[in-house]
Amino acid sequence: MDKISLGILGSTGSIGQSTLEVVKNLRRNNISVDIKFLTTFGNIEILRKQAIEFQPEFIHIADPEKYKAFKSYSIPDSIQVLTGQKELHNIIKDVDYEKLIVAVVGFNGLAPTIEAIKSSKKIALANKETLVVAGKIIKELLKEYKTELIPIDSEHSAIFQCIIGEEENKISKIILTASGGPFLYKTIEEIKEATIEDALEHPNWNMGNKITIDSATMMNKGFEVIEAKWIFNLELEQIEVLIHPQSIIHSLVEFIDGSVKAQLGIPNMKIPIQYAITFPKRINSDFPRINFLENNKLTFEKPDRKKFECLDLAYYSIKEGGTYPVVLNAANEVAVDLFLKNKIKFLDISQLIKKALENHKPMMNYEIENIYEIDKKTREFILNLF
Repeated sequence: MDKISLGILGSTGSIGQSTLEVVKNLRRNNISVDIKFLTTFGNIEILRKQAIEFQPEFIHIADPEKYKAFKSYSIPDSIQVLTGQKELHNIIKDVDYEKLIVAVVGFNGLAPTIEAIKSSKKIALANKETLVVAGKIIKELLKEYKTELIPIDSEHSAIFQCIIGEEENKISKIILTASGGPFLYKTIEEIKEATIEDALEHPNWNMGNKITIDSATMMNKGFEVIEAKWIFNLELEQIEVLIHPQSIIHSLVEFIDGSVKAQLGIPNMKIPIQYAITFPKRINSDFPRINFLENNKLTFEKPDRKKFECLDLAYYSIKEGGTYPVVLNAANEVAVDLFLKNKIKFLDISQLIKKALENHKPMMNYEIENIYEIDKKTREFILNLF
């Protein structure tokens, strides 16, 4: 491996910025990494710095007002600056690159991921919502267009790494580990009055606001259960969730003979990002290593399903199937946004999601167009409650 070409969706977010740090590490190891394009919704200050340092062929800004403001910035003349969904999809389809890093958060990651798959691009996926709302469709498209998806999430990357070389051996179950977030040792009564600042105080990981709130509710782990079902072709009964507060073991795989493999690493997204970029090879890095003398206590416990009701709602959604996960995701995105705007309390997040699921009449056979329609109707349903 001496040359890699990438497109990065969401380069200004936490995963996008970590990806560019990985790029710098690879370059230090004499691997040429060509960044073809970078995108952001509207964080143009960070994007400008990235554009100057990495000099992609294209940058795309989704927010039209931020796009106008960016036009006055000084960047290399060789970089084309674009906006609009059509232009974004054209970049994804027409530019020559090897792998797309999908680092955007939320439902907005679905459409560009599908465009990339239809162009037979390899996908390195950090966007949970794509597989939550359209896992079955994504799997079918990957097969039809003969391309591959490599997970970036630390938990799914861990499973992916554990099953390399085990293609002929059956999996008994997988165990997804969860930190438990900031409210692991809080009572329901304490959580009732949790502030935005409380919910964003994650003990182990540095993530964006939306993902951090999902961690606090454990909806992120529910999403990961749904992702794991589709990525690894598992039954729901084969997927277990355990609280592991130290976040050192990222996930485990148990095989039918009773043997268990685990993947360990410090809580640092650069490691799974680099693995997704360089797979199947591993490249030297200067990322921090585990010190087992300092990290000499690894503990596990069952999640409190009453306190973390969102985890149960995710299990319910995928068990019932059909379009329930679409509703789950849309309602969660709106509810988390309302919480971050201080319009609802923390525990109201799960209650709003429950109302949306109860209101939904599921479709068992559906197309991608139905997903967009249901997503829109669910968001309207939640907002109309206020």
